[in-house]
Amino acid sequence: MSGQPIIQAFFDEPTNTVSYLVADPATRRAAIIDPVFDYDHNSGEVDTRSVEAMLKAARDAGNTIDWALETHAHADHLSGAPFIKATTGAQIGIGEHIKDVQRIFRPIFNATDLKTDGSDFDHLFRDGERFKVGELEAEVIYTPGHTPADISYKIGNAVFVGDTLFMPDYGTARADFPGGDAHKLYRSIKRILAMPPETRLFMCHDYKAPGRDTYAWETTVREEREKNVQVKEGVTEDEFVAMRQACDATLSAPRLLLPSIQVNIRAGKFPPAEANGVRYLTIPVTLKGGAETCV
Repeated sequence: MSGQPIIQAFFDEPTNTVSYLVADPATRRAAIIDPVFDYDHNSGEVDTRSVEAMLKAARDAGNTIDWALETHAHADHLSGAPFIKATTGAQIGIGEHIKDVQRIFRPIFNATDLKTDGSDFDHLFRDGERFKVGELEAEVIYTPGHTPADISYKIGNAVFVGDTLFMPDYGTARADFPGGDAHKLYRSIKRILAMPPETRLFMCHDYKAPGRDTYAWETTVREEREKNVQVKEGVTEDEFVAMRQACDATLSAPRLLLPSIQVNIRAGKFPPAEANGVRYLTIPVTLKGGAETCV
């Protein structure tokens, strides 16, 4: 459609992540949103097959990638943004509150090399900031709650909501990570759902809700308002927060939480190499009461 983005989704089943190639049909300038860097947690091996598939699709369509956009510092996959930048010269963008996330996690990982001013990224977006993807206007919407730094990108009639919302039959993001806040998440969701009902919404994850056999990642404001199982119209903030907190208390940590956070708060880069030339990811270990007598 003229004046609207061409959107191609790429689903990474190992992490249940959806990445997007978003292009302006008039100029063929494009952005990639939430790219995945493939990481085998058991072997520590990484490869670039997912981002290479996106870059090939862009080349095949005659697109030029200007942006690698992150909705937040993901806790379930490593970012492929650095590979995209190295390959295309694209800028890596994220919300300005990534500085808060860096300050939270720097001491947890004793990441003395990590700057907490967001300067690992090329651009820090402010709430309400507008920028261009070709001739298409993009708008940044600050949507904290899942983390303190989440943003959504509105490009034409499409909004890329990151982890804030899931499909209507699955609900909403968790809010129990450090700096998360269920009250803020509710208000962020209501901000998105105040948009025109025909606005298209694109999820960053899908896990196939009970009874659904296929993955899905596109819906509308109307569908979310009417059918979201956790936050549809009529659900109050207090009801939502009570539900979210009770649900979150039962959830385990994402499998790739520790490696993902360390990499993604550095704009997708790994920690500096040690003296032997090898890069290491840190696993914090906490010894609970009495445990020290067994070491």
